[in-house]
Amino acid sequence: MSLKNLNVIKTPKQLKFKLSNKKIKKLYNFFEENFNIKEDFVVAISGGPDSLALAFLTKIYSIKNKLNPRYFIVDHKLRKDSTKEANKVVKVLKSYNIKADILTWSGKKPLQNIQSVARNKRYDLLLSSCKKLRINNLIVGHHLDDLFENFFIRMIRGSGLKGLVSLEKETKLNSINLIRPLLRFSKKDLEFISNYVFNFFVNDPSNENKAFKRIKIRSILNQFKKSGLDKDKLFLTLKNLKSSDQALKFYIEKNKKKNSFFNVGKKCLILNESFFNNPYEVVFRSFSDSLKKIGGRYHSPRGKKIDYILNKIKKNTLNKETLAGCVIKRVNQTVLINKEN
Repeated sequence: MSLKNLNVIKTPKQLKFKLSNKKIKKLYNFFEENFNIKEDFVVAISGGPDSLALAFLTKIYSIKNKLNPRYFIVDHKLRKDSTKEANKVVKVLKSYNIKADILTWSGKKPLQNIQSVARNKRYDLLLSSCKKLRINNLIVGHHLDDLFENFFIRMIRGSGLKGLVSLEKETKLNSINLIRPLLRFSKKDLEFISNYVFNFFVNDPSNENKAFKRIKIRSILNQFKKSGLDKDKLFLTLKNLKSSDQALKFYIEKNKKKNSFFNVGKKCLILNESFFNNPYEVVFRSFSDSLKKIGGRYHSPRGKKIDYILNKIKKNTLNKETLAGCVIKRVNQTVLINKEN
């Protein structure tokens, strides 16, 4: 996109001036090549450099494409200054004609597994806002470094193919399109955009807390980088794994379509005997997808728990189990999955 094109659009002077920087312009053009949305969207803002860069890039894109994006900041209330920081982010964005609203996580906070619970609550609030606004697209700021961190976290956890490539450019959460347009952007580039455009970003102290697994992995990756980690080759590895995953998905979808059906009267998903007569990975992921769909969860249950139930089904010892918000029962040669009350 040329600066000349922007002249005919009502672009805030500050934004147009920032695009005069050659590197910023190059990064925006790369973003535009990887972002093809022609309807309104919601953008999740944390106040960190990645999300502020995303706010800038999507704002320029929306002006050019005459869209009306909505920006939301989630105040988790987990730190003393979180509300003050959220208000500061609102003020900074407003100075660039980017209107952001604050969503607040009220109520009691967990003592354990804080990052996971906070992430789920954040998505609850954002998806709820999407549905209220009747907007089908939620844009988040996961970037290339997140992609690599996620790969190593899942590898250490012993995840299968799906887990290793789980950060997809586009997926669905409760019928909303979750879109990650920054997966080819490095954190370094996003920090450059945030610093150059806003000269500001929130520094979350939890990003330095090595008690969190992701922060430990981040530290290890930094050591790898110093030893010459080739990001292009690592990205190619992920791309090849993704290709294999897509091939596997074909058989998973075929199994679900052919060997399961939803009984509207009984409000349950029925899996026939042939559902389980497939290679184990196909059965495992077909079953996991079914639990996720019926239970209405954002994420699939952990592998060990699925292995346990599938083993009981195989040995014909399953009576009744609960997992991921579902009740699983065996009835003759079929398995019934109901949403847990």
